[in-house]
Amino acid sequence: MDFKIAVLPGDGIGPEISVQGVNVTDAVCQKFGHQVSYQYALCGADAIDKVGNPFPEETFRICQEADAVLFSAVGDPKYDNDPTAKVRPEQGLLAMRKQLGLFANIRPVQTFKCLLHKSPLRAELVEGADFLCIRELTGGMYFGEKYQDNDKAYDTNMYTRPEIERILKVAFEYAMKRRKHLTVVDKANVLASSRLWRQVAQEMAPQYPEVTTDYMFVDNAAMRMIQEPTFFDVMVTENTFGDILTDEGSCISGSMGLLPSASTGESTPVFEPIHGSWPQAKGKNIANPLAQILSVAMLFEHFGCMEEGKLIREAVDASLDACVRTPEIQVEGGAQYGTKEVGAWIVEYINRQ
Repeated sequence: MDFKIAVLPGDGIGPEISVQGVNVTDAVCQKFGHQVSYQYALCGADAIDKVGNPFPEETFRICQEADAVLFSAVGDPKYDNDPTAKVRPEQGLLAMRKQLGLFANIRPVQTFKCLLHKSPLRAELVEGADFLCIRELTGGMYFGEKYQDNDKAYDTNMYTRPEIERILKVAFEYAMKRRKHLTVVDKANVLASSRLWRQVAQEMAPQYPEVTTDYMFVDNAAMRMIQEPTFFDVMVTENTFGDILTDEGSCISGSMGLLPSASTGESTPVFEPIHGSWPQAKGKNIANPLAQILSVAMLFEHFGCMEEGKLIREAVDASLDACVRTPEIQVEGGAQYGTKEVGAWIVEYINRQ
């Protein structure tokens, strides 16, 4: 199989972890006889600094023409700390999602047995937690009408029936592939947009009679994720709620550096770690590359290359079991490994199989 991949390293630790993702992709393609080519493109603060646009037209073209996008991270303190900035790195991420029609964000939340002690929750609560957060990605307040002056500001949380139906269809289909349990998260007791979400979900549920569908207010869902994360199988929600809940879910595993994601929809799918650009760690060789590497596993699996994805996951598990880990998840007294060393160990493991 031939793969044409657009690589968007972005900002902060992005370029460092991007290299590891590409190296793992190369190793897997070589082992399984695939051909792969890469085209690199600007995004985020790096793109603003160089061309004045966080998602340039050339980057959009490169993404459109690729089979998949391997994205890393955007963000820079010089924009975060300037509330008057008209152009921000994160606008590039939103533009990419909107222009590529990436309406479904799939974020797996899982625990690793050898890292249960790193979770902020008790081991007996998180052991066995394994669920998907499916977040609607191109609607709601992030893209609705906005206004701000010195005395008043608002963001409009608008959804249409077609937008809701298409994301719910994705969620129901994932539930059918897993444990057949779907939780629709909303705030239907307060928000009109949530009541439409719940109405459409209730109309669609009979089309999937094998799936147990339940409904949960977002505040209750946030508590339940902490109290009983093993309750969930597939969770689906709107953009803003999804942004918050998926970051909460990432903490269950013990490190944001462990969890990948995929964004899919009308055009080229994007695969990325869920963490940000962590500019304070830039160039220090301490960033965890595993989320980026597991995003590569999701990329292969998206195209039906299940053995390839399985090998990457096996290599990641092996590295954790061997305590080949970056500092934030290393055991006390364990050997020192950086971003490059962890990536190289995983590539070597793949090559040996």
